[in-house]
Amino acid sequence: MKTACRLSAEALVAVGKAIKPGATTYDVNRAAADFIFKHGGVPTFKGYDGFPGDICISLNDEVIHGIPSRKRKLREGDIVSVDLGATIGGFVGDNAFTFPVGGVSALKPETAKLLKVCRESLYIGISKARKGARTGEIGNAVQTFVEANGLFIVRKYVGHGVGRDLHEEPQIPNYGPKTNGERLARNMTIAIEPMVNERTATLRKLADGWTEVEAKGGKSAHFEHSVAVTEGEPLILTESEIWLEAAENYRDIPLIYP
Repeated sequence: MKTACRLSAEALVAVGKAIKPGATTYDVNRAAADFIFKHGGVPTFKGYDGFPGDICISLNDEVIHGIPSRKRKLREGDIVSVDLGATIGGFVGDNAFTFPVGGVSALKPETAKLLKVCRESLYIGISKARKGARTGEIGNAVQTFVEANGLFIVRKYVGHGVGRDLHEEPQIPNYGPKTNGERLARNMTIAIEPMVNERTATLRKLADGWTEVEAKGGKSAHFEHSVAVTEGEPLILTESEIWLEAAENYRDIPLIYP
């Protein structure tokens, strides 16, 4: 799992370098796929349940499952959520990150706040991923923080176990009571992935049969790590420099910590 997650994390770094004004979402897809293949892996999402892309790439009000396109170009001020998996050695690494096109300074203040809240909610959720804790403790912590900051947590899609397959048990909702769900055990590997919307938690599926958008047209952010449950602190398997850069870039945006 460490090998698969490292490849997945490094592919997400390669994606970040490809995201710039004028690039197409297909260009970003190719950057991810080329990196994964070059390093001995396979893009996990390609053909998964029939999905046509190597990665999911979702812009602005798109929440998840956006399809790469040669026609769709990125513009400064867009936000781009990239969800990708890499399979190598029989294991899957899974992670997601929302990138600002043109940097944080190109974003409206409310959009920058959205990204910071979503990223921060992920780490708050991860802090609860301890041996003996219930999965509901993760979801409750994420929901409480997101809603305290006036935003909406998506309920239609949730986190999940990840290992030899992309989606395994247990499910990891980003909402609900602390007492919900099963207890975490040592050496479980799970994907925690809050999706946070500006105006509503409700989604609407587009005619392509894949892309889900925020129903009221607000923007959406998506961050995800694969995490191992240990005897002590949870171990983030997909950490990389882009996460540390984001922490610095959004540092001065004030949030509410309930």
